[in-house]
Amino acid sequence: MSRPVAVAITGGIGAGKSEALRAFARHGAATVSSDEIVHHLLRRPEVRERVVARMGNGIVAPDGEIDRGALATVVFNDREALRWLEELLHPLVAAEYLQWRDALAGLPDAPAVCVTEVPLLYETGSDARFDKVVVITAPSKLRRARSDVVMDDREARLLPDTEKLQRADFSFKNTGSLEELDAFVKSVMAELS
Repeated sequence: MSRPVAVAITGGIGAGKSEALRAFARHGAATVSSDEIVHHLLRRPEVRERVVARMGNGIVAPDGEIDRGALATVVFNDREALRWLEELLHPLVAAEYLQWRDALAGLPDAPAVCVTEVPLLYETGSDARFDKVVVITAPSKLRRARSDVVMDDREARLLPDTEKLQRADFSFKNTGSLEELDAFVKSVMAELS
């Protein structure tokens, strides 16, 4: 049983990590984003109950699920709440990811490569779980134009691109077309497969 090559995609807000993840999927990699894993975890009753108990009923949507927008508003205006949430979720995300990766290895037609989008890869020390790291960058003006998220506070928590680039196995400056990003991903897949 051989495990797929484990690849992490990281980069700043609006750099194009999600587009790169979709490109990896098109080129045959198994993919999952940390965001998808968090969505799944927040639906688990034991996680949901702890988060609501700490953050309050104001984060509960009419359907009874956690309203992620309301949760984001709370934690990005309260550093202690953010730290608490990250301490709760980061180990759970890591465990879910490793379980997913191990399950892929057990498939009769296991993929050669599995790719995960991890925005806080280096900041959380998660890079140790991956064989290769892809950093996607773009100038801040372009990233702001691409993102509907207020970046100032969130960006301040991230390592600078220069440091990420020094630590990366592959990097791409995403200032062009989706076709250019796709061609980069195709070249990375060719090297990894």
